[in-house]
Amino acid sequence: MSVQIGALTLQNPVMPASGTFAEGLARVFDLNDLGAFVTKTITHEKRQGNALPRVAETAEGMLNSIGIPSKGLDAFLADVLPFYAPLRPPLIVSISAPTADGFARLARDVSLPGVAAIEANISCPNLEADGRAFAVSPETTAQVVAKLRCATSLPLWVKLSPNTTDIAAVARAAESEGADAVVVANTILGMAIDTETFKPRLGNVMGGLSGAAVKPIILRMTYQVARAVKIPVIGCGGIGNAEDAVEYLLAGAAAVQVGTATFLHPAVMPEIIAGLRDFCARRGFARLRDLSGALREPAEVAVGENAA
Repeated sequence: MSVQIGALTLQNPVMPASGTFAEGLARVFDLNDLGAFVTKTITHEKRQGNALPRVAETAEGMLNSIGIPSKGLDAFLADVLPFYAPLRPPLIVSISAPTADGFARLARDVSLPGVAAIEANISCPNLEADGRAFAVSPETTAQVVAKLRCATSLPLWVKLSPNTTDIAAVARAAESEGADAVVVANTILGMAIDTETFKPRLGNVMGGLSGAAVKPIILRMTYQVARAVKIPVIGCGGIGNAEDAVEYLLAGAAAVQVGTATFLHPAVMPEIIAGLRDFCARRGFARLRDLSGALREPAEVAVGENAA
């Protein structure tokens, strides 16, 4: 069941998506069963987050506009990091900042014993580019990843945004500047309106769509990115059972992150791990990693706009 993500060996490929996992889940299942931990995204400063309401349910998914509320770095170091110290799975710390220099500073400050890797959430607004997310273009992605790479010797995972016209080009830019893995992907920008009040259902008007509804889109992006880069790809989007995870592995992912499904069923991650083990036994795979990229493609594969 073990998989390799750069220099890190995970006992299995299943981990939480940032922002969907907290220490309280230790009351639900044995946290040592997971392949890795990914923390809620932290920022250097304290942040209140966006206006209420922050979450809206949609058909087969949910919209969120949390706004990365954070208690700040000091609270993370004092309260969160010690919790994970006695646990076996590697700890991946998700970070965010409004500038490339801010990302670098935070990466330096969290490069500490007990932290196995850094996941840079570059889907956040870049104040140096009129608020556009770093991950929407290869150029800004390269700029921030270059500074992150200089700031830390820890493995660097870069979480990409689906809200871009060419996610494969963005992934290549991250790889070229030293990313050890890419996470595909964050949420898809959307909105919902209350037809009784005529008001947006989110306090920030727009938010990120996650859940089962996004899986076909993010699965396609995972496939495209896995064909475009040589570093490991971690799939994240709409995974709610072992079959979903298998699809991502077949598309080229080395591991998967589970997010919205945990809100619906807090014990879903260990169930996915068990389901993957059963799948390998049933299909005769001695090593789960052999599933990665094992998609049986047609002789001629249509790409781009002609794929439809």
